[in-house]
Amino acid sequence: MAANDRAAAPGKSGGSAGSDGLMRASLSAVAPGTSMRDGLERVLRGNTGGLIVLGFDRTVESMCTGGFVLDVEFTATRLRELCKLDGGIVISSDLSKILRAGVQFVPDATIPTEETGTRHRTADRVSKQVGFPVVSVSQSMRLIALYVGGQRRVLEDSAAILSRANQALATLERYKLRLDEVAGTLSALEIEDLVTVRDVSAVAQRLEMVRRIATEIAEYVVELGTDGRLLALQLDELIAGVEPERELVVRDYVPEPTAKRSRTVDEALSELDALSHAELLELPTVARALGYTGSPEALDSAVSPRGFRLLAKVPRLPGAIIDRLVEHFGGLQKLLAASVDDLQTVDGVGEARARSVREGLSRLAESSILERYV
Repeated sequence: MAANDRAAAPGKSGGSAGSDGLMRASLSAVAPGTSMRDGLERVLRGNTGGLIVLGFDRTVESMCTGGFVLDVEFTATRLRELCKLDGGIVISSDLSKILRAGVQFVPDATIPTEETGTRHRTADRVSKQVGFPVVSVSQSMRLIALYVGGQRRVLEDSAAILSRANQALATLERYKLRLDEVAGTLSALEIEDLVTVRDVSAVAQRLEMVRRIATEIAEYVVELGTDGRLLALQLDELIAGVEPERELVVRDYVPEPTAKRSRTVDEALSELDALSHAELLELPTVARALGYTGSPEALDSAVSPRGFRLLAKVPRLPGAIIDRLVEHFGGLQKLLAASVDDLQTVDGVGEARARSVREGLSRLAESSILERYV
């Protein structure tokens, strides 16, 4: 059994988030390049069907009738041969052993299912009852379906997935270019202390859009397995720094708590994540997620950054020192006006680091202004 198969071995689902995580792990376990996918494709090419449970416990054992107890090492060829038998197969959770073959699964008949074929109805019910992924290979429909916690996913050919993934990647490239533009504009406005809620909301909006497209592409990478290596490299290059930037923007601009409203950084990030695609297109809605009122007047109101985002761009500056600098000076404008001596009053900032911060902020200020006006 290949090492990457065992690393991606699925487990049991637990709740909605657990089901999504199990689906990703299960897709990884049956992706192109794995021994399991090789075996499934052999079954399909051999014009036979199959019903395979990827996990074993007492619940699985209790619904198995007939068949054979094997406990042999998993190989693609063994899976192909055993699927010739008129019955299901049980494989260990780490996908290293074939434990049962030729068995009949008898799940609870009261479990609801929308599937019609006998094999698919059984696969759906077994996956819901035992919590393990179940794979159904259809002889007549020539497809492989994966059932996980009530979800059904048909395993497609790599070419079809790559086509959709490349379209999504082209969209991501365009959105990333626009994100870089609005982020650069925000940096220049921060230096001049001319930032409005509208400017912050535009950057937060673009960051969230890029993040969501990247998440979609990451799903394709999982499905593609070894066929998605180049796609993964492109994705990593495009989204480098996006997630930290998203948190830094929120840390810079989440409003100070008041008697009427209070929003922590984690709450603001969760609010942004919970916005629907339609809501994300509306800047007032994004502003409300950040903790502002979201009215037209509020969008044009001035705000000042705390300085986390620009300080993070200063080379070799630890996060703990950034936190102390922001806490000490209270805002970016005071940081920009601070001298080397002023910076040295902060705990952990010696003369060398103070000069590095001073010079780093000066260079960032100069480059941001030049990019905006030249």
